[in-house]
Amino acid sequence: MSAGSGSPASLIAEARAGGPEALAALYLEHGAALFRLAYRLVGAREDAEDVVHDVFVGLPEALQRYEERGSFAGWLKRVTARVALMRLRSGKRRREVALDGAAGQAEPSATAERDGLQAAVNRLPDHLRAVLVLKEIEGYAHAEIAELLGISEGASRVRLTRALKRLRNELESGQ
Repeated sequence: MSAGSGSPASLIAEARAGGPEALAALYLEHGAALFRLAYRLVGAREDAEDVVHDVFVGLPEALQRYEERGSFAGWLKRVTARVALMRLRSGKRRREVALDGAAGQAEPSATAERDGLQAAVNRLPDHLRAVLVLKEIEGYAHAEIAELLGISEGASRVRLTRALKRLRNELESGQ
């Protein structure tokens, strides 16, 4: 691992005990991926930063429940997704507003297309965006999504279909 604390298991044990060096090492290794997931779920940079902060502040306590089965990175992503979804449900969100100066800068076509797609995803209702991000971007199975969101697998499939349809319609009408 990054901080030279030894094996992943020893680093997790140190973080479980609240060791600041171990938590910092875990942040350095996983923070960027967790931020990307949180951003895709909540749709605003500040909210995503808050989600990642909340995950790491609560990590020593959450690690008390970690059973060390499967991938630690996968477990951390599930924790992050839960925190992001709780933030969405609580309504404690901030929306980003583009600054006029930044909007006028010339961008390459691929970047503009990606930004347009991200903006369209961000405009989806929370319940549709969450399923879309978890399934299509993060690669979760419908069973995992159902468990994370507290819905049935069928509802997850329906929400994905609706999200893709809305996204397709919005992107087609925007061109």
